[in-house]
Amino acid sequence: MMMQTTLAQVRTLKLDGLAIALEQQLTQAGMTAMSFEERLALLVDSEVHCRNDRKLVRLLKQAKLKYAQATIEDIDTRPARGVERRAVMSLALGDWVTAGHSVLVTGPTGAGKSWLGCALAQYACRRGYSAVYQRVPRLQEELRIRHGSGTFGRWLLQLARTDVLLLDDWGMGNIDSATRSDLLEIIDDRAGHKATIITSQLPIEHWHAWIGDATIADAILDRVMQRHHRFTLTGDSMRQSRQKTAKEEKNSEPS
Repeated sequence: MMMQTTLAQVRTLKLDGLAIALEQQLTQAGMTAMSFEERLALLVDSEVHCRNDRKLVRLLKQAKLKYAQATIEDIDTRPARGVERRAVMSLALGDWVTAGHSVLVTGPTGAGKSWLGCALAQYACRRGYSAVYQRVPRLQEELRIRHGSGTFGRWLLQLARTDVLLLDDWGMGNIDSATRSDLLEIIDDRAGHKATIITSQLPIEHWHAWIGDATIADAILDRVMQRHHRFTLTGDSMRQSRQKTAKEEKNSEPS
């Protein structure tokens, strides 16, 4: 009866991991041979893991990654893709997030740029960092709405506190003068403090012309290029390869 009361109190304190581990200890006969310190250590360890799991779920939900299932462990590093596993792992395991570095991923359509960007952001979440995914072609309309509703300033502050910002499909479509200025504000808030991932079909040497305004382009690129890591993907479209494989598998099925 006393233990049931204790379990109820533990759950009231929202120590779910500890409660689960305590229930397991009560049903495992071998636990009686362990010392109090050992059993307590197992209880605390269970609670820590439970909290970390909940935090990861929350971070991934907030990130809204286009490819939430993308992981650095599954990155296609065949020679034709133009990306080395060692380079990706070295970056992912390094201090690029805390140091506020930029990661620039370019390549043709379907080469896996967005997938790589999401994989890096997902791993950052696994390490306890916050992340946000933004697709640049849609960002222009979102910025217009936020300015109209008066929420732009608050949103900008939230974005500035986010550890990793993924700007996908950079350089796709035209941008107006208001969006240029807003992009500069976003990038300026992050330069040297927070990490930014940019994926683009457009080669980096053409980004200045895409931004349009020479003064703003100089300011944005100066901040993005200060401390950056670059990946240039190559090879055929991975989307077409997956579609071809799926078609071949379907045709090979017995009728």
